[in-house]
Amino acid sequence: MSDAPAGAPASGQASGPPAAGGPASTGAAASDPRTARTRARLRQALLEACMERPLEEVGVASLVRRAGMGRATFYLHYPDLQALAVDACAEVVRNAVDALHAWRGTPDPRVPPPALISFFTQLTPHAALYRTLLRPGGSGPLGELLHRELRERSRAERTLAGAPSPDLFASAVAASFSGMLADWLHGLIEDTPEGIATRIWRLLVGLHRVPVD
Repeated sequence: MSDAPAGAPASGQASGPPAAGGPASTGAAASDPRTARTRARLRQALLEACMERPLEEVGVASLVRRAGMGRATFYLHYPDLQALAVDACAEVVRNAVDALHAWRGTPDPRVPPPALISFFTQLTPHAALYRTLLRPGGSGPLGELLHRELRERSRAERTLAGAPSPDLFASAVAASFSGMLADWLHGLIEDTPEGIATRIWRLLVGLHRVPVD
């Protein structure tokens, strides 16, 4: 296996995790175009609302008015606003997992993939919402989703590559990245998007090289 962060696939290809959310995100309903359009409208309405005020100040009534639908439709798709918020932010999880695997050949341990820098740069517009769902240290509903999806991807890729201790490294990568991302969003780590991307990349490359067996 090359000198890549633990869990990085040998091919450099990435396939993001499925979006999280309410009960309509699984089964036949997920493939229904009407369901997809409705959920997309609700996600967009929430993201727009949260650019104007904190999630705690957004109500279902105002949200469905913005989306142009009724309360009953909302509750057909989501049990509450937090479930919708996590679904609306699920793309950031997919982007994070993909960005950490966006390399080909032997990655340069000194320079992060451009996709990783782009990932951190693009967090700014909805950073307040992310901070609500991803608390310091990596806890919170979005943090749990990120940890689960990143650990699964890391474990699968490390197992495929035949590298040792896939469970251990997958947990270490997921916990490290989730925690550092959260702390950076909350201002506990001060750095530019490019700077934090570079430092995290180097840390994960170093983590991958630590002998544990």
